[in-house]
Amino acid sequence: MRMHTLVWREVFERKSQLLTSFLAILLGITVIVSIKNITFYSEKAVAREMDSLGANVLVLPKSATVQDYYAADMQGETIPEEYVTRLVMSDLQGLDNLSPKLSLPVEVRGKTFTLTGILPKSEFQAKAAWQGAGIFARPIGCGAITSLSDAAEPDDKNTLVRKRVIEDLEADEALVGADMAAALGVKESDTLELLGKRFTVTAVLPQTGTVDDSRVFAHLHTVQELSGKGPVINAIEIIGCCQEISAGLVDKLNRLLPDARVVTVSQIAQSQIKINRMMSNLSLMFLVIIVFVGGASIANYMYANVFERRREIGTLMALGADSRLVLKVFLLKALLLGGAGGIGGYVLGSIFAMVLGPQLAGMRVWPMWELAIAAVGISIGLTLVASYFPARRAARLDPCATFQEV
Repeated sequence: MRMHTLVWREVFERKSQLLTSFLAILLGITVIVSIKNITFYSEKAVAREMDSLGANVLVLPKSATVQDYYAADMQGETIPEEYVTRLVMSDLQGLDNLSPKLSLPVEVRGKTFTLTGILPKSEFQAKAAWQGAGIFARPIGCGAITSLSDAAEPDDKNTLVRKRVIEDLEADEALVGADMAAALGVKESDTLELLGKRFTVTAVLPQTGTVDDSRVFAHLHTVQELSGKGPVINAIEIIGCCQEISAGLVDKLNRLLPDARVVTVSQIAQSQIKINRMMSNLSLMFLVIIVFVGGASIANYMYANVFERRREIGTLMALGADSRLVLKVFLLKALLLGGAGGIGGYVLGSIFAMVLGPQLAGMRVWPMWELAIAAVGISIGLTLVASYFPARRAARLDPCATFQEV
């Protein structure tokens, strides 16, 4: 009789206990896969929401007060622009989309607005020491979802609304906020005179409901020249990875820039941290459950099978089967059980995640193929470990002793 025939017949002995053990593995893997899948896309959704809120970390002068987080750069204190170089050249993880700013009050046609200098992406790329810093890409582990529908064109001025990142901005170009444009009747290609310098309006930014609507944005170095203060800035905006914030990013920034003040929107960071921690704990809890419950169920099933079929095992060994063959039969049986449970659990878990994901994560959830490898690996590993000692006991049975039993 061939090995696969022996294993196949062995699988279907004691079908009720086999089904119980299989369901324990199947349901455990299903829960783990669905939680991991939804957690992954939930983190992506939160990362996207954080992108829409803008910067969540601010580097400010030491004496600055933060009464209004999103208008903190409106104070007169400054810090050296050289701080940007320190951040870019550091080995800190979780820094994304650095945006140094210098804001000045300006009066246009009898109305007061804010002129804010920003540094376009091309300026970062022009500095050899800053190239390859990776500050214009979501850090590893934060992962905002990018797709053709999500991604803005590199030269789209509207990206400033979310990320303070535009591809290029000439010295005489300006971007005007929605409220300021409406108050002055300004539209694209018009000219504005600010602090004695004429600017061409290259874009009117969409409504955001923030202080940015009453601002006009120009090149940082142009604003520095107009201010007469030299290479200084009011603030550095950073979109920081919340996982790194929770790991002490703010403290690291404070150590790197001891003469500056680093503040963060703690509510946003803590929100993601709590969600991620809860989902991770749930996943870990179910993994522990499947190890104990599933492993105990499989071990009990195998021990009972060996005990009830010891005469058949003894007969097989009396006919010439060695202990390694018996051990291999039981372990192959465990391998089939674990493989079926892992594959089935991955399929069911992915289906549950796709169905429940839009309600829990607020976005569509897709199957993750890497979870298939993990699911099958965990399932097979668990069944082999739980089955090893019962299989070893079967392989050590004495045929003569089994025949003497009544």
